[in-house]
Amino acid sequence: MSSREVIVLNVGGVRFVTRASTLQQFPESRLARMVHDNDREFKLDNGEFFVDRDGALFSYIMDFLRTLQVSLPTDFSDYQRLQREAEFYGLYPLADLLSQEHLLKPRLEILEVRFSLQEMQTFFRIFGSCSTTIEALAGQITVFTGQQSGQGWNSPFPSQKPLVPLPLERPSHHDLVFLCGIEYSAGDQFMARYVSVKPDNRKLINGTNVLGLLLDTLLKDGFRLTSTRTVASEEKVECYTFERMKRAAGLAIMVNQTTGSSGVAQARRSQVQKGK
Repeated sequence: MSSREVIVLNVGGVRFVTRASTLQQFPESRLARMVHDNDREFKLDNGEFFVDRDGALFSYIMDFLRTLQVSLPTDFSDYQRLQREAEFYGLYPLADLLSQEHLLKPRLEILEVRFSLQEMQTFFRIFGSCSTTIEALAGQITVFTGQQSGQGWNSPFPSQKPLVPLPLERPSHHDLVFLCGIEYSAGDQFMARYVSVKPDNRKLINGTNVLGLLLDTLLKDGFRLTSTRTVASEEKVECYTFERMKRAAGLAIMVNQTTGSSGVAQARRSQVQKGK
């Protein structure tokens, strides 16, 4: 049995094909003992090991054995049942992680966009509960400035006058501030700020157009608009609130073979993805 390289399991009617080495990641688990035919719970029938357990939940256990990471869908809720299955198979490091649901459950992420139109300028402030999302948006949004000729919002900027990118204001790790539009004018000359939001290549000066592009970008990134309200009617400050479920950080089991431990796998937890 131990010489088999490919193992076929039938778990509650669901068929799995894997390597023997995958099932032996944790040598003291029942799956490792099964490979050596040392566990009566697993019956060999027509070349397949059969076990009367939940096949759907076993797919998550196989993913864990293949990657040594716990990564569950955002709508997953059967933590206790999966923990019970992990204990049945003798995968106690996995069961230990599953007992700490707060590490694995997806978190609600909130993002707020404030939009204020004042004369020929538009001010934006984006606040997010997740600093990594704000950091990503800061990499997508670029503000350009330059002295231009003409009047009004829709005056095209001449290509012979290259625009200069400006750094975004970052009051904290959780927010960013920028503006677009005309700063001041002298005759037919004015200083203007344009905004570009990747992956769109346009440089927009009209604040309403920038807002529309920004909201569309957030919707495509998995956010949903939950509310729109006017914060200060006199200053014309509008607030758009978004939400999305953010997948929890993946957790990995590090397996180290140590001398003098009879080949028992020593496991410890470590975060493989960080996010606030």
